[in-house]
Amino acid sequence: MDFRKLDAHFRRMVEEGLLPGAVVLVARGGEVVFQGVYGMLDPEKGLSMREDALFRIYSMTKPWVSALALSFVEEGTLSLLDPVEKYLPEFSRLRVGREVGEEVALEPLRAPLTLYELLRHTAGFTYGVFFRSPVKRLYLEAGVDRFDLDRKTFLERLAALPLRFQPGEAFEYGLSTDVLGHVLEALSGKTLDQLLEERLFAPLGMKDSGFQAKDPARLAQPFPKDPETGRSVRLIPVDTPPPRYAGGMGGVSTARDYLRFLEALRTGEGLLHPRLSRLMTQDHLGPLYAEGLKRGPEYLPGPGYGFGLGVAVRLGEAGLSPGSPGDFFWSGFGGTYFFVDPALGLTALLMAQAPNLLSVLEPPKALHSRLGARLHHLFRVQVYRAL
Repeated sequence: MDFRKLDAHFRRMVEEGLLPGAVVLVARGGEVVFQGVYGMLDPEKGLSMREDALFRIYSMTKPWVSALALSFVEEGTLSLLDPVEKYLPEFSRLRVGREVGEEVALEPLRAPLTLYELLRHTAGFTYGVFFRSPVKRLYLEAGVDRFDLDRKTFLERLAALPLRFQPGEAFEYGLSTDVLGHVLEALSGKTLDQLLEERLFAPLGMKDSGFQAKDPARLAQPFPKDPETGRSVRLIPVDTPPPRYAGGMGGVSTARDYLRFLEALRTGEGLLHPRLSRLMTQDHLGPLYAEGLKRGPEYLPGPGYGFGLGVAVRLGEAGLSPGSPGDFFWSGFGGTYFFVDPALGLTALLMAQAPNLLSVLEPPKALHSRLGARLHHLFRVQVYRAL
């Protein structure tokens, strides 16, 4: 294995000012075969990156919460067929907002919204940010994407909004994992951070992971402005406990911690039974994949990838980047990314901070910044090249 090209690419990106800093880990068969530490931990303070740096992982919190939910399924206290309203009664009056031009026509649900639909993001919940639509506009106006809402306010506002699709009708990336996290809180009587600590972090030895930076001096910081768009970069605060534990966006972790989690999924050891790990990391969209591709870039897993229960899953040989059928990946809004190729025993992880921020304040320009997507492609290519 020769990782010199991969190493040179990241050093060059830092030197050219495209990336503030990064930590890269590649493991084969559970053994770390490459580690790269690049650039600055804090560009404004001139602090060098460190291998134990803390990163805001945004949507890479979603696989944590998905695995957490499956731990309840494994012990028999939760069923994927349970309706959401069983645990969150405020969602008993949900309706679907059928988009007709710029208008929204409300219609009743044809089937109950289940936990299964939350896990595979076919519940119909969306985000107000990322692309535009009449229903998304309602989400923006209600402010449900905001980080500063408490749990009660968030649930009340979201329950009053229409779903964008009927449950099971389409893959729609959105607030499903946030709802799932609050379901687990209602079921257990504990907060999401307590549940993750008890069922994931402590068993796997993930001592630096959670919803708050345990050592703020190790928290990686972005550039003040995005190098591609020139827009100011603002990331969620993680120096104090959040107003609510958002299962879809609030986590903090290190490269080594997150690698432990991914290895547990890959091997089926230490977290879930191997069959449950496999259930989580296999495709659950089936025919919905082809319909999703017709929507273009709005179908976020992208060509060649379906979706499992919390991660994107490769369907075959075809794709924009190299990989194997059954490999799975996900990424975070703040610049983090991973992929796991079980066929090769390969786990690769990129932790950076904000090379790929999209614009949350200007949805029409949400795809203006392409640096992150290019970086993920480059990372994949160079990892496989090294093998």
